Amino acid sequence: MPRRAARTPPTSRAGRTSPASRTARTTAALPPDAACPCGLPARYGDCCGPLHAGTAAAPTAERLMRSRYAAFAVGDAAYLLRTWAAAVRPPELDLDPAVRWTGLDILGTTGGSAFHAEGTVEFRARYRLDGRDGEQRENSRFVREGGLWVYVEALT
Repeated sequence: MPRRAARTPPTSRAGRTSPASRTARTTAALPPDAACPCGLPARYGDCCGPLHAGTAAAPTAERLMRSRYAAFAVGDAAYLLRTWAAAVRPPELDLDPAVRWTGLDILGTTGGSAFHAEGTVEFRARYRLDGRDGEQRENSRFVREGGLWVYVEALT
């Protein structure tokens, strides 16, 4: 995961703010028929769009991870904050519009199903910034709050 060097992608670690997160950006929702940026072979309106709009909830920790990645890709800071565990949620989150998220690979999961209260998702998120390709790799922990999956922290 890129550390706090100038112009790095925003970190998803609770309580940390990277220099890249200094520019506010509002949601630029995708058209419902666009490919969903989360990496699943589905249209945004049938995949992460309803989660971002608040009309559906992620059924697993992996789906929440995918929807949070898609929220970074479309600039939906409000969704990222809504899906962050209350005890560690930062007061605000500003995303850098210069970061273009280009792909997500799920490398592994533990727990996180409809039958679990906790889970982890290891992923690699690819991005482009200032003409350079980069990646953020993380193993994230998720728990249920009020029956809904939320992001807690990066374990690695």
